[in-house]
Amino acid sequence: MKPVEHRLRRELHVLRHHLTTSVGLALLGAGLVVGQAGLLAGLLADGFAGHGPRTTVLAALGTVLALRALLAWVRGALAQRTAAEAKRVLRDRLAERLRRTGPRRLAARRHGETATLFTRGLDALDPYVTGYLPTMAATAVVPLVVVGWLWWTDWSSALIVVITLPLIPVFGALVGMHTARRTARQWRLLARLGGHFLDVVAGLPTLRAFGREHHQTGVVREMADAHRRATMRTLRVAFLSSLVLETVATLSVALVAVPVGLRLLADDLDLRTALVVLFLAPEAYLPLRAAGAAFHDSAEGITVAERVFAVLDEEEPTVAATATATAAVPPSPVPAGPGPVPCPDARTARLRLDGVTVHHPDRAAPALDAVSLTVHPGEHLALVGPSGAGKSTLLALLLGFVTPGAGRVLVDGTDLATLDPEAWLAQVAWVPQRPHLFATTVADNIRLGRPDATDADVRAAARAACADGFVDALPRGYATPLGEHGAGLSAGQRQRIALARAFLKDAPVLLLDEPTAHLDPESEATVTRATVDLMRGRTAIVVAHRTSLLPYTDRTVTVRAGVLAADGLVPA
Repeated sequence: MKPVEHRLRRELHVLRHHLTTSVGLALLGAGLVVGQAGLLAGLLADGFAGHGPRTTVLAALGTVLALRALLAWVRGALAQRTAAEAKRVLRDRLAERLRRTGPRRLAARRHGETATLFTRGLDALDPYVTGYLPTMAATAVVPLVVVGWLWWTDWSSALIVVITLPLIPVFGALVGMHTARRTARQWRLLARLGGHFLDVVAGLPTLRAFGREHHQTGVVREMADAHRRATMRTLRVAFLSSLVLETVATLSVALVAVPVGLRLLADDLDLRTALVVLFLAPEAYLPLRAAGAAFHDSAEGITVAERVFAVLDEEEPTVAATATATAAVPPSPVPAGPGPVPCPDARTARLRLDGVTVHHPDRAAPALDAVSLTVHPGEHLALVGPSGAGKSTLLALLLGFVTPGAGRVLVDGTDLATLDPEAWLAQVAWVPQRPHLFATTVADNIRLGRPDATDADVRAAARAACADGFVDALPRGYATPLGEHGAGLSAGQRQRIALARAFLKDAPVLLLDEPTAHLDPESEATVTRATVDLMRGRTAIVVAHRTSLLPYTDRTVTVRAGVLAADGLVPA
């Protein structure tokens, strides 16, 4: 059994309960199989002896058949319910894990692969829960019951079954190891295909603008063909496995049937006993043959479960795990109290970085190296410097999206790591360089800043952000649905929607990450005016490459290679 299977059963109590129930149902089913074989053998033996069928025997046989049918229905219904619950639990855990993952880490993840894992991927667990687990329970119970009854009925036939029975799992394991490798490659190709296809759909307007849509059509076709070929190779191995197992089982039954026939002709065995042996011998091999087929059906689900647990086990990168550099200030301690510390009032709070060092896993040099900086309440601070200098990382620290490996981020003297993150973020408005707009209406995208806002509040925020003009010109105004990532709007219009969110939120701390980047001069002037209005009366930190916002800030700090210039250091 693979470690991932142990973990599935250890962490999902519904699977443990399902396995226990399956063992009980398999034991009951084995008893019905033995009863059916005995009744049917007696009925046929009486018929060959010239006796008519007895009503009681026919009624008992009918009852056994009805009970076996009912048992199969109950087993299937319980398995389907268990599969649905197991997928729900794993999806909830995945969603919670991704919710706690920082936006920077999420942005680095291939969204298509994640979407495939949530949908088609977890659905692949169905054959494991509905087929493989019940079959394995039957494999552990049915052969023992059948062989035990055969030994009591005819020990020589039972001995042949005991000797040949291990051949099926041996051959199944040999083929199964090859199948596992094939299935893992098939899943990787499927995840790659899903991720690439989603990226192509999202970037289709850009591809059409540069005339590259036909090239991407060919790429998707090649990836789909690679997945198809991998699937067909996996199916060929599965069919080969079925052929091997069926051949071994058939030969094993023949080894039982031939001696029974010879002994029957020599009058060394009565007809009823011979029929019981012939009816029960295939039933001893049946669960093992079914387990081979169920293993192939469930192999993809096991591969997906490994990927799910890999995502759940991912750690957020910190400098303690990735850096060898040392800092004067030790890492922030994790609070050991009963809960997070109450959040200070951000309107009067002083923000401070105290000897903060941050390393990113993909970079040898630190993104921020022993940085100390103080921002006073109501101050407007501009961060300038070349791309990759660490400006956006500094904002991510204040948002709590990045954990410093060394040093502390302080809010009015309280370590940010000890604060309730939701309470802190409720007092912070963030306008990123490329704001994300969702596939919903313009009003709902603005209302993300304050979900309980009225339509009048949304319109007022849009006016403050200079967004009301183009929104009113849309076909359905504020009810106009947008495409994912704001498809249908220009870069400047998307930026003004993000500013409208910030106006609507009305938070005392404002973090702006290059709000005028990638805009034409007219849009830049409009966004600048709206941003200046938004900054008024708030503590604002602005990352700026362009100079349009610099005249409206109180202080400019230069960031180079993760280090602040001397004018950025302000006494505590």
